[in-house]
Amino acid sequence: MGTLSHVITLHGLTSCSYAHSHSNPRFNTSLPTRVPRVFAKLKTQNSTAAIDFTDPYWKTKFKDDFQQRFRLPHVTDIFPDAASVPSTFCPKKRTSDFPGNYPSDDDWHGYINDNDRVLLKTIYYSSPTSAGAECIDPGCNWVEQWVHRAGPREKIYFKPEEVKAAIVTCGGLCPGLNDVIRQIVITLEIYGVTKIVGIPFGYRGFSDKELIEVPLSRKVVQNIHLSGGSLLGVSRGGPGVSEIVNSLEERGINMLFVLGGNGTHAGANAIHNECCKRRLQVSVIGVPKTIDNDILLMDKTFGFDTAVEEAQRAINSAYIEAHSAYHGIGIVKLMGRDSGFIAMHASLASGQIDICLIPEIPFNLHGPSGVLSYLKYLIETKGSAVVCVAEGAGQDLLQKTNATDASGNTVYRDIGVYTQQETKRYFKEIGVHADVKYIDPTYMIRACRANASDGIFCTVLGQNAVHGAFAGFSGITVGTCNTHYAYFPIPEVISHPRLVDSNSRMWHRCLTATGQPDFI
Repeated sequence: MGTLSHVITLHGLTSCSYAHSHSNPRFNTSLPTRVPRVFAKLKTQNSTAAIDFTDPYWKTKFKDDFQQRFRLPHVTDIFPDAASVPSTFCPKKRTSDFPGNYPSDDDWHGYINDNDRVLLKTIYYSSPTSAGAECIDPGCNWVEQWVHRAGPREKIYFKPEEVKAAIVTCGGLCPGLNDVIRQIVITLEIYGVTKIVGIPFGYRGFSDKELIEVPLSRKVVQNIHLSGGSLLGVSRGGPGVSEIVNSLEERGINMLFVLGGNGTHAGANAIHNECCKRRLQVSVIGVPKTIDNDILLMDKTFGFDTAVEEAQRAINSAYIEAHSAYHGIGIVKLMGRDSGFIAMHASLASGQIDICLIPEIPFNLHGPSGVLSYLKYLIETKGSAVVCVAEGAGQDLLQKTNATDASGNTVYRDIGVYTQQETKRYFKEIGVHADVKYIDPTYMIRACRANASDGIFCTVLGQNAVHGAFAGFSGITVGTCNTHYAYFPIPEVISHPRLVDSNSRMWHRCLTATGQPDFI
C-alpha cells in the first residue's frame, strides 16, 4: 500500500461526489455533456484546442462543465435520504442544551444560502495580449465563472452530540497553524460539539501507536495563537489511505479537518474518496496551509502575509550589511519551491532589493547578460547591491538530484549558497573586491506567530471550515476569492502549483521597483 506521498499517482484526483447525484434532491440533477477542462490561461499548458469555438453554444457548454466541476461534494450524494436539522449555530441564541434541542431564529439573517456564489474572475480582458490576461478562447470572450460562497447554513447534516471531530496539521510549519486550530475548536463548541481531538504529527498520528490523540477544548486552545508552530506537531508523508480511514472508523471520527498544502490536500481528497467508497458519513475539510502561496484560484493562503512581513527583517539586515561594507553584496534566500510569490512581494515591500530571482523566470548567472555582470555594474554605480532569491530559482543551473523528501517532493539544491559562492568566485576572478554576506531566514520565518492580518484570516478560515462540515460538504477546501470566502472542490485547486505569471502586472511592478533587466 502506498503512503500519502503517492496519493496523486495511486488515486488520481477524481471525486466520488457524482455517484448519486441523479438522486440528490438538493441539486439540479440535469448533467450536461462533458467538455474538456479548459479553465486556465490560453497560453499555458492547459489546452483549449478541443473546444469548437465556432459552436454558437460553446459558452453555455463551458459554463455547464465549469458548474459541474465546481459542484461541492455533499453527504446526500452518498446518502440521498440524509436528514437535515436546524442549525445550532446562531450567535443571537446560545444554549448548551443541544441534544434534541435545535434552536431556530427566523429573525436572524446570518446564514448563507446554498445558491450564493462568488465571482471567480473580476477583470474583463479585451485582448489575450493584455498584461496578465487569462483567456478561455482566442478572442478573450467574457464567461462568468462562479464558486460557492462559504459560511454557516440554516440547515446542518450532523447533530453536534453525534460528532467526533479531529484536526490534523501536515507538512512543514507555517505561521497561523495554531490560530486555525484554535478557531476550529471554538466554532465546533459553539455548534455544540464536545468530542474534539487533535491527531499528533500529521498523518503519521493515524498509524503510530505511540502517538495518542490530543483532547481539545476551548480551555486547551485559548492562548495557543500567541505562539508559533503547531500545538499538534507536523510531519510529512504518512500511512496509506486505507489505514487512515480504518483509523477514522475505529476512533469514531466523522469530521476531519486537514491543514496542509497541495500534497496534504491530495491526501485529504483520497481520504474523502475512500470514505465515499465505504459509504461512511465523514466530512473531510481542507484548510490550505502553504507559506509559498501556491494554491490555485485563491487570493492567498494563510501564513503568506506573515512570511512577507518577517522577510523584511532579513532583507533589511542584508541591505545594512551591504550598504555599510566596501563593495558590499547581500544575498537573501526566501521560501518558494515552485512559486516566487514570497520573494516577489518581499522585494516589492522592502524597496531595498536590486535583483529578485524566482523559479518561474529563467536566468543566467554568468555571461554578459547574467546576474553577475549586473552585480558588477551595480557595484561600480551604486557601491553595493542586495539580491533576493527564492529557494526554487535557478535549479537548472545546479546539479540534478533524485532525492525526495517524505512528501515525495524533489529535494532542491541550495541556490542561495551557490549564488553566494559563484559571486565570490566571479569578483575574485575579475580582480574586484566584493564583501558578500548571505542570509537564510527560512526557519525563523516558518516558526514565528501569525501577524494581525494572518490572525484574522486564520480565524475566518477556521470558522468557515466548520461551517462547511456541518453543511454536509466533504472533499472541499476553504479560501478567499476576490476577497470573499468560498468553498472549492479539492481536485480543482491542487492539479498543479499556482505560479507567478511573467506577464502579470505584479511581476512588472516588481521589475519596476528593482530596476533589474532580463538575465538571459
